[in-house]
Amino acid sequence: MSAASIFNDVLGPVMRGPSSSHSAAACRIGLLIRDLMQHDISSLSVDYDPNGSLVTTHKSQGTDMGLYGGLMGWQADDPRMVDYESHLSNSGITVHVNYLSYGATHPNQYRINVTNEDFTHSITAISTGGGMMEITEIDGVQLSICGDYYELLVYPNGDVGTLDLPELSHEVEVTRNGVFIHLRSSHSFPNELIEALSSKEKVLKAVVLNPVLPVHSRQNLVVPFNTCSKMMEIGLRENLSIWELAIKYEAARGGISEPDILQKMTHIQGIMRKGIETGLKGKEFDDRILPVQSVGFRHKMLDKQLLDAGMLNRVILYTTAMMEVKSSMEVFVAAPTAGSCGALPGAILGVADHMNASEDLVNKALMAAGIIGLFIAEHATFAAEVAGCQAETGAGGAMAAAGLVVLMNGTLEQATSAASLALQNSLGIICDPIGNRVEAPCLGKNVMAASNALSCANMALANYKHLIPFDEVVRSMKEVGDMMAHELTCTGLGGLAATPTGQAIKNKLEQKAIYC
Repeated sequence: MSAASIFNDVLGPVMRGPSSSHSAAACRIGLLIRDLMQHDISSLSVDYDPNGSLVTTHKSQGTDMGLYGGLMGWQADDPRMVDYESHLSNSGITVHVNYLSYGATHPNQYRINVTNEDFTHSITAISTGGGMMEITEIDGVQLSICGDYYELLVYPNGDVGTLDLPELSHEVEVTRNGVFIHLRSSHSFPNELIEALSSKEKVLKAVVLNPVLPVHSRQNLVVPFNTCSKMMEIGLRENLSIWELAIKYEAARGGISEPDILQKMTHIQGIMRKGIETGLKGKEFDDRILPVQSVGFRHKMLDKQLLDAGMLNRVILYTTAMMEVKSSMEVFVAAPTAGSCGALPGAILGVADHMNASEDLVNKALMAAGIIGLFIAEHATFAAEVAGCQAETGAGGAMAAAGLVVLMNGTLEQATSAASLALQNSLGIICDPIGNRVEAPCLGKNVMAASNALSCANMALANYKHLIPFDEVVRSMKEVGDMMAHELTCTGLGGLAATPTGQAIKNKLEQKAIYC
């Protein structure tokens, strides 16, 4: 796999839906399959293994919505996602979902067969957390397609080895296997090449799978660091702040300039702000467990009927508003996931607005948050299906803590210390969504993560000792996740989801779905 990117893996995707692991990742898988089928799909068969998470969550957490939306050519933030079922019924695509124990090796694994009048293809894919995905097999051939390259698959009419290719750019990576020739490039393939290949008598079809990630990869990619310790070594030697180091990394990773990076972050910040503004107006949605609550909190806060917690109350307000927007199928930024999309913007924007901080300073805080999240993406996971909610709200809180230190002009050491403290405080948090909806106890965990971030930022600014380096805390989080029972990792089979009241809510939602 390629090196992680702040805009691919950490602050994004921009999406709708309850879960980035389910909705956004499934959408990206669907888009790649649509390309494989050259936009012509008759039927789809999907196998989910009961030992994973998707059997119990594929409908309620947005896998169906994302996958079928992608097959119809929609991006993850498409407004039609809300009514995907009616669009699917009119699309002519027949869908079959099967629950089969087939030895899935990942809790978010898809085994898919897709057909049209001319071709049938088999695909195995996984969602790896935060909207990231990987196609691991096509037509029995093991490979790795993560959506950050242009991929050209050439299917021969006969022996792969006898098929000659036209002269290619030196940057194109070519792999021959027994089924197709796989070409990979950081740049789009010329139409002339595709037409030349398609016209060959020995070629059944040549098909391009287009990138689905905002930052593309390239061969011989080198990044300046991929651990927190190495980042700090460079930062101390070159006298760079954490946000400057984040820009240094992303510029090398994406081959983009500092102004372009900050412009991308301005766009991300704008979506976050719009989401909070929408939430504060009160956003209703039928398929919700919780009512609108941020509006009432705001009234109580303005009327001074709450405990005087200063900027913390604004943080709670913003976090709640963002979570209500997410649960209402509005557009938001997975930061780092949909289930944890409230903590980071709630903390950073809440504190920034309390301080009247500039847009530029907020961008720098978000860059700091992004680089902390990148280390988690590289060395652990954002998937609650793999490591529980410590990997989602725990990660979001650690990212936010580093960003808050930047708002206060803290040092590189203080920013990483705050992140370490916040993640240490989050180890062992389970994922137990009530009613298989990413609402509760997700809302409370997001508020807890944002509050934790604020506390840990202040502790770090006062030079409290974090003791355990951030890299070691990340590894520990992954190890704790590996020890978690299957029932406690976003399956809806344990914790609060398994209580009598939790089960009653689930049954009520299922009955409502039947009669709607």
